[in-house]
Amino acid sequence: MCPRSRSNAASESGDGDERAVIRSLLRIVVAVVLIGVLALGTTVVAPIVLEDIGIDSEDFETPNVGSQPAPSSDPPPAGERNPAVTDPDDPGESAYETDVETVDSPTVEDFVHAKVNERRADHGLEPLEWDGTIASVGRAHGYDMAQRDYFAHVNPDDEAPMDRFTDVDNYCRGYGENIALTWVDRRVEQPGDADGTVRYQTAEGLAEGLVNQWMNSTAHRRAILEQGETPDWDRGGVGVYIDDDGAVYASHNFCLER
Repeated sequence: MCPRSRSNAASESGDGDERAVIRSLLRIVVAVVLIGVLALGTTVVAPIVLEDIGIDSEDFETPNVGSQPAPSSDPPPAGERNPAVTDPDDPGESAYETDVETVDSPTVEDFVHAKVNERRADHGLEPLEWDGTIASVGRAHGYDMAQRDYFAHVNPDDEAPMDRFTDVDNYCRGYGENIALTWVDRRVEQPGDADGTVRYQTAEGLAEGLVNQWMNSTAHRRAILEQGETPDWDRGGVGVYIDDDGAVYASHNFCLER
């Protein structure tokens, strides 16, 4: 995309063309992926950041641009944060400062876990039990993706989600993974609305956006709601890593116990 400015009738036509290009690019689906013992899912590109492609997001017409959300409420605690077994590559807490609040990874993880269980309850499913070890494995994978600049289930060492988990522990006989990539405090495409954008400035808003990304993708929604050939999960863990530039690598990992 390119900056938008012109005048008179000819420019109005040009502006319309540019808006069409903007909307076409914004229709690219946000990055959400699923894989597990059933080897399901495909990788798609990450959400477009308007500023990165020369567009001033304040000039793009979206509802409530410039308004700030209320700070996050207190999330329901997901569960044990210091399990006996953790991934040695787990980076621990990460955070990014916005004008509204400090968005920190533990709070985002708590909110994601709660919101996933809310979606499950809406479909008559039992809540997933929080698993700190599984969350640690997911968090380590997010950190690895940020450090080695890739976005995929299979890392450059050819390790898949189940491989990464069994390197740490081995009590899951079925294992699944949803991953997502987005940004905090930068305007990106709004999940489920190709013509809308959103700026995540709170942990609660970011968590809602991440869950909406997954729920707006058929394969990832099936993983959450145990539909199709997806196993009936017993446990789950959410791992979030927030990079210094505001990039957010998130995973929701699922476990069917032995």
